Amino acid sequence: MINDLQLLREHCLQCKQCGLSETRTHVVFGVGVPNAEVMLIGEGPGEQEDLSGEPFVGRGGQLLDKMLFAVDLSRKQNIYIANIVKCRPPQNRDPLPEEQEACIGYLRNQVQLLRPKIIVCLGRIAAQKLIKPDFKVTKEHGVWFEKSGVQMMGTYHPAALLRSPSSKPAAMEDFFGLREKVREICEHTYGDETGK
Repeated sequence: MINDLQLLREHCLQCKQCGLSETRTHVVFGVGVPNAEVMLIGEGPGEQEDLSGEPFVGRGGQLLDKMLFAVDLSRKQNIYIANIVKCRPPQNRDPLPEEQEACIGYLRNQVQLLRPKIIVCLGRIAAQKLIKPDFKVTKEHGVWFEKSGVQMMGTYHPAALLRSPSSKPAAMEDFFGLREKVREICEHTYGDETGK
């Protein structure tokens, strides 16, 4: 356990624990505010993320930012975003179980440092790794689970919404549910005014 987010990031940037390190352009550590009560976790970086070193910056990330904006959340102001694996799997394939295992320590360390009250899993891979192995996004999206005192919810991955726009209304309902949960249990995410 590394006790400082910046030190953890520097350590992660040097990582060579799995084969993904050989094909990456950048390690995509995570982005957001260090006192975030809400953390969003995806599966792994795509091409744009690999090029920029920041999570969710491609078309899916732009959609995610719009959905977050609709519920007064922002990576620049009040949340933190990371992934299960920090390096891009080739051709954006699903990260292999061994790649997830090699990398999950960094995410666990991030969660321990941030101590979020809410974790939102973006997509099947993240939800199956963090909520339960048989999580079904189509059936269980928007459902809250409590694990180790943290409220957790899985929803559609933004890239999946780009492929299947008919799921966008359901995903947006999940985000409205997130807003309600933030109002219920978070102390400073919305400050005094926003989102109340």
